[in-house]
Amino acid sequence: MITALKVFFSALLVWMCYMVISTSINSNLFKEWHFLGSIPWMRATLWDFYANVTAIFLWVCYKEKSIALRITWLLLLVALGSIATCAYVLIQLFSLKPGEGLNEFFSKQNG
Repeated sequence: MITALKVFFSALLVWMCYMVISTSINSNLFKEWHFLGSIPWMRATLWDFYANVTAIFLWVCYKEKSIALRITWLLLLVALGSIATCAYVLIQLFSLKPGEGLNEFFSKQNG
């Protein structure tokens, strides 16, 4: 199961990087911000995004003891969204020792 999750989140990370880079090349978010902000679904999507960041950040706060790492990951989650989420999940997956599984993945705190 852990190997499958590593493959899945690696593929998701690559896909999200591709999507963000290709979209950024074709469309400037800062030039279109006023238009996008006028669309109700865009506002709902942003609220949804920050609700997800909050949920993921609570897990990060549980996992990480260092306040500096917590703040760093909060900034990365807000700035990079699912790219940072995938990176954090992959770091946690690759940090597991042989024989550790999902229980340790979700509950083991980092030093």
